[in-house]
Amino acid sequence: MIAVVDYKKGNLLSVERGLRAAGGDARITSDAGEIAAADAIVLPGVGAFADAAATMEELGQMQAIRERVAAGVPFLGICLGEHLLFEEGTEGAGDAGNPHGLGILPGCVDRMPKTDAEGRAYKVPHVGWNTVEFAEGQAENPLFAGIESGTYFYFTHSYIAPEGPHTIARTTHSVTFPCAVARGNVFGVQFHPEKSSDAGAAVLRNFVNIVNAAAAAAQG
Repeated sequence: MIAVVDYKKGNLLSVERGLRAAGGDARITSDAGEIAAADAIVLPGVGAFADAAATMEELGQMQAIRERVAAGVPFLGICLGEHLLFEEGTEGAGDAGNPHGLGILPGCVDRMPKTDAEGRAYKVPHVGWNTVEFAEGQAENPLFAGIESGTYFYFTHSYIAPEGPHTIARTTHSVTFPCAVARGNVFGVQFHPEKSSDAGAAVLRNFVNIVNAAAAAAQG
């Protein structure tokens, strides 16, 4: 079972439908117990970092996700769900400092600059179709099986993940930023696969294949 985590911030049906179309047994849930029993977890991208993190902490979802990831189950974070993989983010920071994420990957998620290095202005939020370029040595990453570097995906966001050894693909809009990250069976994407037509469907299908392979390995 793939738990699609509901942290009470929006409509998750498109993600659930996309996973089911890809052959996955996806179920929307806000219950920490169900997340703790899931064979895989998808954290969709709805809302703002601080609000989402606070709700997830209150509902016990943060700890349930950390424990399942530590146990090796596959995880996919989408947009804000990718951001929440990191230690902290500046979105919604208050007097107490930056809100904390899952802490599975190191670094701080920050706002996308509105100008590039030459001072040219860019619209932020970054909304629309843009190319995804694989990082060196990542063309064979299982999340992108059958997908070519330079393929277009759909984006809508104002914040970006930090660079690091976890980066498996990048996109450029004012700056070049990680648009896909991975460590073991943990994946995060800045774009919305559920809104990215055939290419997005392929990413979800690949994730379901990763889930099935992990389940088979656990059984045998």
